[in-house]
Amino acid sequence: MSVYEIGLRLRGKTVLVVGGGTIAARRVPRLLDAGAHVRLVAPEVTTTLGDYAASGELHWDERPFATGDTAGAWFVLAATDDPAVNAAVAAEAEADRIWSVRADDADASDAWTLASTAFDDVSVAVSASGDPSRAAGIRDAVAALLRTGDLDAPRTRTRRRPAGVALIGAGPGDADLITLRGLELLRQAEVVVSDRLAPQELLDLLADDVEIVDAAKLPYGRHTTQEQINAVMVERALAGKFVVRLKGGDGFVFGRGAEELDACLDAGVPVQVVPGVSSSIAGPAAAGISVTERAIVHDFTVVTGHVPPADPKSRVNWDALAKSNGTLVMLMAVKNRAAIAEALIDGGRDASSPVRIVENATTKNQTVRGCTLETLGSTEANHPAVIVIGAVAGRRREL
Repeated sequence: MSVYEIGLRLRGKTVLVVGGGTIAARRVPRLLDAGAHVRLVAPEVTTTLGDYAASGELHWDERPFATGDTAGAWFVLAATDDPAVNAAVAAEAEADRIWSVRADDADASDAWTLASTAFDDVSVAVSASGDPSRAAGIRDAVAALLRTGDLDAPRTRTRRRPAGVALIGAGPGDADLITLRGLELLRQAEVVVSDRLAPQELLDLLADDVEIVDAAKLPYGRHTTQEQINAVMVERALAGKFVVRLKGGDGFVFGRGAEELDACLDAGVPVQVVPGVSSSIAGPAAAGISVTERAIVHDFTVVTGHVPPADPKSRVNWDALAKSNGTLVMLMAVKNRAAIAEALIDGGRDASSPVRIVENATTKNQTVRGCTLETLGSTEANHPAVIVIGAVAGRRREL
């Protein structure tokens, strides 16, 4: 089957996605990254797609596909679980002379989503006559060579797929900040248990036969319990699947990685840990803030703000932190920032201490806000965010 490969420049153009399952969840982040205006039509969607809709990054029509939905679109993706619906979407798109992809049937599709990768301003897309697994394999081989700079001297080697579970920290937000080891293992995964804060673009590197378990957990919102996450990892691993637990930042910095590690060990499942770049340091750094500076401060403390200071469940010594001279880096503290600021001031911290709030660190949506400890509670802040308190937060650098 021959095709004419082409790169679509979708910035500012409407793309219709019909279906709210895992295939759509894989494709949508790339469409958004390309600047497309995504319109999603589906009765139900994954947690991740719902988050995109809630944040205004896409428009969601919460209903089944209806005649006339393709009007105004430049490109259409049919990604429902019903072949009849996908066929109807493709037929309407063809009648309207709009290119469309059927995710369920390459032979019946007018266009294909090619397996693609990008590195150092080089983009490579692979077509393999409608065989997504083969295309993904070739794409991965090219990507590995691009990343190592060894494209002119390709090498092949046969190796056995890893066993058990890999707990991988995916970094603070930008997909490129996952470690090479983490990326290598992710590409070999048969099951991926992924959080909302893990870079969603990484999921589109996977072959379509990889099972993706959406364990997205919004702060103070609906979530999958940790026990359910542990059970899924162990169950799939004991069934002989190689499982990757993909988490934002580093899973061992307020990420419950220790609980997941213990669950695997207790069940006799082989497990390996791939540390990630922690947002506690990378978030401030991306905003030009060094948590330590030789002439200013020689220590920093990373603290969770998930539990407010007055809560008996809090294990943080806020009085000690208030009296320290070091930098305070707070994660998961947006909701309780006013109570935290009050506790620190009551404990002796200067109310005029500089504060910087870094939202969506390292991504295209990164936002940095400045205030003082006294005004922290009234300053706008949105999840996910890293809050930095101390003299280093007063250093204003534009990157």
